[in-house]
Amino acid sequence: MWLAENWKDYEVLDTSDGEKLERWGKYQLVRPDPQVIWNTEKKLPGWRKPNGHYHRSNKGGGEWEFNSLPEEWTINYNSLTFHLKPFSFKHTGLFPEQAANWDWFSKLIRESGRDIKVLNLFAYTGGATVSAAAAGASVTHVDASKGMVTWAKENAASSGLADASIRWLVDDCSKFVQREIRRGNKYDAIIMDPPSYGRGPKGEIWKIEESIYPFIELCSQVLSDNPLFFLINSYTTGLQPAVLSYMLHTVLDPIHKGKIEADEVGLPVSSNGLVLPCGASGRWTAL
Repeated sequence: MWLAENWKDYEVLDTSDGEKLERWGKYQLVRPDPQVIWNTEKKLPGWRKPNGHYHRSNKGGGEWEFNSLPEEWTINYNSLTFHLKPFSFKHTGLFPEQAANWDWFSKLIRESGRDIKVLNLFAYTGGATVSAAAAGASVTHVDASKGMVTWAKENAASSGLADASIRWLVDDCSKFVQREIRRGNKYDAIIMDPPSYGRGPKGEIWKIEESIYPFIELCSQVLSDNPLFFLINSYTTGLQPAVLSYMLHTVLDPIHKGKIEADEVGLPVSSNGLVLPCGASGRWTAL
């Protein structure tokens, strides 16, 4: 498993009964987590009165309960600064387990010795975008939500990257890649973090089990002749690491020889030394 173990401003403090107790900077939140199927004693005081608690509804969705939590605050990861705010369906605007991948591709970019063009698809609030830009890459950031792109720009500015080489686009990812193919534009690296289900700005429907493989095939057409890496993230339980590996092998091997790895991504739990699984990633790296 690839662990995001270099955080100082974030930690999973404990897990029990379908929930996780987390520290985001100086604030503690309790949020649902479907992986937490065990029921252990909740000894830490943060369980009893967290700054924010997202209560899941039996009818779907849920709502936040707040106790001395600001509307927005920031945390740091190395030189990067991220804006956080609790919003719909339990999220805060950041997936901290992805730091394991940020560290991996940032090292590849820095050590490449050349200019790297990165395409970040389903780019959300820009954790991967600002990480790649901070490592020296030129990044094209694509997300269907205007609000998420605005949030990502704020993260870039707070991280000292307001003038970095980042192209911000509100667009349907599939249609954008199709246009890039027609334009002949190429990228040295691709990052994708597709949702299980989503809608584009014009109502386009995305279902990951049906859409992901043809989308990887599509994206392979915008890879440069000398690509550096290809990263796929998945939070869908049906897409195990071996499935991600298989897709990367079948699409990329005939075109570009490289090293393919796939594994779970996880976060250490500080109260007991165990690890909370948080999805899976597939990585292709040039040889």
